[in-house]
Amino acid sequence: MFVRIVVLLLERSPVLRRWLWRRWYGRLARQFTQPGWTFMNYGWAPDPASPAAPLPLAPADEPDRLGIQLYAEVVSPMRLADLTVLEIGSGRGGGASYLARYHRPRKITGVDYSPEAVALCRQRHHAVPNLEFVVGDAEQLPLPDASFDAVVNVESSHCYGNLARFFREVVRVLRPGGHFLFTDLRAAADMPALAATLAAGPGWECVAEVDITDRVMAALAADDARKRRLIAEAAPPRMRHLFEEFAGLSGSKIFAGFQRRELVYHRFVCRRL
Repeated sequence: MFVRIVVLLLERSPVLRRWLWRRWYGRLARQFTQPGWTFMNYGWAPDPASPAAPLPLAPADEPDRLGIQLYAEVVSPMRLADLTVLEIGSGRGGGASYLARYHRPRKITGVDYSPEAVALCRQRHHAVPNLEFVVGDAEQLPLPDASFDAVVNVESSHCYGNLARFFREVVRVLRPGGHFLFTDLRAAADMPALAATLAAGPGWECVAEVDITDRVMAALAADDARKRRLIAEAAPPRMRHLFEEFAGLSGSKIFAGFQRRELVYHRFVCRRL
């Protein structure tokens, strides 16, 4: 009963939802600084039947392959080389670092609501020359109008209080012809509303929507053992169950939701007019 009350409050109170997620991610950044934990997304695994060659990665990036592949999938519709790129919800910085090093934009800026996360990113990724991190609210970005060629948002928007306001901010900071590369999970019943809110954003057109649920589920299954090991090493015993749910391990409510298709994961592409 208590959990249901908390969930109801989070659904009905954007302010409470934003506050809770900020507290949670801030605590993760302060207390869990292990170098092996750079990505927090659920990952993406290719279809074994696909003839595509594996994504080429340096040996140091191989442990994060599944999380990196989600970024590669999200940005696959466009070429980022020599562009100015913004990632909103940059978390622990692994995705922005991958994009900066492999896709070679002119510059990439990672924005996150958590000052602790931004501090961790600045310390961890300081050697990447075309990458910076700043503190900022996705619904009120501290950035000038029409300043980016592409905006990336990966598995972060479910933490926001007002999606329509977030989408308006993305439109504002995109240059004409720029692209919004966006992915997240939702309850299956809520995904059409998310797509409709996205499509209704003034100033852009949505040109692609792809259901990647099966590939995300495959990544969760493939990464299960590694995540269990990291949680066992880093999380205190009293918090392990919470971390296992958060990570979407097999047996968690998140994983079961994907299995039953009660949860789905889509990616979108929108173009600024």
